[in-house]
Amino acid sequence: MANLEEAVGDVGKVRAGWRPERLREQREAHGLTLEGAGERLREVAGAAGLTVPAANFQTLWQHEQGEVFPGPHYRRAYCLLYRATEPELGFRRGLPGEETRMQLTPSSEPHNGAHVLAVERALLQMAPVGGDADGTKLQQRILDAWKRRHTGGDPNRPTLVMVGGYAGSGKSEFARFLSQLTGWPVLDKDPITRPLVERLLIALGSDPNDRHTALYREQVRPLEYQCLLEAAYANVDCSISTVLTAPFITEFADVRWMQRFVNRCEARSVSVSPIWIQCDIDTMHEYISFRSAARDSWKLQHWDDYVATIDPDMRPAVPHLAVDNRLGAAISLTDQVRQVAGTVF
Repeated sequence: MANLEEAVGDVGKVRAGWRPERLREQREAHGLTLEGAGERLREVAGAAGLTVPAANFQTLWQHEQGEVFPGPHYRRAYCLLYRATEPELGFRRGLPGEETRMQLTPSSEPHNGAHVLAVERALLQMAPVGGDADGTKLQQRILDAWKRRHTGGDPNRPTLVMVGGYAGSGKSEFARFLSQLTGWPVLDKDPITRPLVERLLIALGSDPNDRHTALYREQVRPLEYQCLLEAAYANVDCSISTVLTAPFITEFADVRWMQRFVNRCEARSVSVSPIWIQCDIDTMHEYISFRSAARDSWKLQHWDDYVATIDPDMRPAVPHLAVDNRLGAAISLTDQVRQVAGTVF
């Protein structure tokens, strides 16, 4: 436990576990020059739908010499290029079992055993928390939907998956990953409600990027979530499996609210599966800084004040599944699955 806490706390500070020489070793083992590695980094990032790094040879040389620590877009691209995890590439120490958990061998054959194994391993990231949380059932539904996506539909009961977590925890990435596996639509609070929220805040005399004042919390946030949930109910009423993503901080903590929500979905024979994305403070700060969203400006400018309002150890008050994305471990794993099963997506 002490080693894990040390590893989590060191991200963004002294880069504990960083071994830059491993990048050079990997590049040379693949027979790549610095220019060639940069070209391949841009290719794999573009193919995976990631932010494409400039990847010039000077920057890659600085990474290999330990002069510059690679940002999140570079680290994700490196992991895809060399088909390895962040600990294996020397970016950081591994979480318990992470370094040996995932060994993927890409194959040109679609729908083979390697693809199924890769997906199964990724789905095992969802660990049950709470007496009634049935991780195996949801994992099997997702796997069945993925297998049957092109063969006539999903025989299981429709499911509404609620992916929650703090800003920068990786919940949107994980929700998209589930959608790519299953074909279920994603309803993401921010893109659905942001234009209305910004105009409403302006009309109320506030900053369009306000996400921290009492005015936002009391007058705008309830309407924002109402819009999101009405969109979800439209799918529920049609018995459509859906992935819903938003922080859900208040909602997951309110047992009575969750029960009412579950009851409404159950009345339409739709199951509800909450998922909580666990993340550490430094990784959330890195994600938020990297995405450079205007709505995050207050958080970044008042980081200590913002951190004082959140609890990294928070868990939903209802049975749920948990995804450990500390140090970006889960999102890195989903990137690898996307690459291995790319012909399926």
